[in-house]
Amino acid sequence: MTDQTTLTADRAELPGPVPGLRTFQGEDGVGVLLLDRPKRRNAVTLQMWQALPEVLAGLARRPGFRALLVTGAARTFSAGADIAELADTYGDPAAADAYHARNVEAEQALADFPHPTLAVVHGSCVGGGCQLALACDLRFGAEDARLGITPAKLGVVYPAVPTVRLAQLVGVARAKYLLFSGELVDAARAERFGLLDEVHPAAELDGRALEFARLLARRSPQTIGAAKAALGADGLAGARAALAPWERRSREAPDVREGLAAFLERREPAF
Repeated sequence: MTDQTTLTADRAELPGPVPGLRTFQGEDGVGVLLLDRPKRRNAVTLQMWQALPEVLAGLARRPGFRALLVTGAARTFSAGADIAELADTYGDPAAADAYHARNVEAEQALADFPHPTLAVVHGSCVGGGCQLALACDLRFGAEDARLGITPAKLGVVYPAVPTVRLAQLVGVARAKYLLFSGELVDAARAERFGLLDEVHPAAELDGRALEFARLLARRSPQTIGAAKAALGADGLAGARAALAPWERRSREAPDVREGLAAFLERREPAF
């Protein structure tokens, strides 16, 4: 088993509401959300799906929080939903409806997180686990990572939100390839598809991800927040509406003045 020393070293562990979800925050502004059920390959339980929106809301409210790394314990990102639990859920149509609603709410809460999010993908990243990775802003993977979306192997109808998010990320043809086949793709193909943004040797991945998260933590949260709002909106009209309050704030808040002064003085800005 691989520990998460690189990502969690010198970070305070925060109180957790449910087993399997652990959170950490450091003085560098970087937080870590750790899926921690190694004996079940970090499969996500209904209790975890239900807890994720409030866990993320709590992290967003914490002072000094600037970037979030999402990863799994023991060299596995996540095998997805807990299949034994899912089998019980599908015994009742109403329970299945509720389960998928909680699943999509958790994924959307991660997509809507106000700070940049980076999935750090070791090993298997499958099904619901892949949904969570795709809901992050960026994904860095190990060379041994394998990613796939497998509802076709189970007869499950994949919800609309992750279906559209997948197609927006990789294109319709590749989304069909992944959803129709249910096959896992290796890190090299995942990077070509656009599922991963960077691929590194497994031993180097956590260090690179942490380095990049610290870089994001030093950038303007105003610029990053505006970009997230615009890119998450529907079409050009939606992007303009989403950007309007950010643009107004940028004329009045000190970020731009600090950024320009730092550039002229050849120093790091203090946003």
